[in-house]
Amino acid sequence: MTDTHRAAPSGLSIDRTAVDGMRVLTVRGEIDHDVKDVLSEALLSFDAATPRTVVDLSGVTFMDSSGINVFVAAHQAMSDAQGWLRMACVQESVLRLLQLVGLDQVIGCHATVEQALTA
Repeated sequence: MTDTHRAAPSGLSIDRTAVDGMRVLTVRGEIDHDVKDVLSEALLSFDAATPRTVVDLSGVTFMDSSGINVFVAAHQAMSDAQGWLRMACVQESVLRLLQLVGLDQVIGCHATVEQALTA
């Protein structure tokens, strides 16, 4: 299953796939205030029966505090539903931000999507 959602004019794209009952969201572009609602909608539209999501951030070149807030809210919602949120393929500039605020200690960051799916 693949579904693509594009937000204009930001250029942010989110591709959705499923692997063994888990969602994989592949995000490309910049995550900032202009696209936070699109990202939030994609993350929070999980199936309550399978609240497990891996976000592939290999195509994200920038993220500000808006993205941090979205990921914290999504992590909390999935945890409340007895699920989890994991990140994969995080580019160095985005990873530095996650480490600076300590989010990499709350949401698992993995080198590959496969590692995130099997962690």
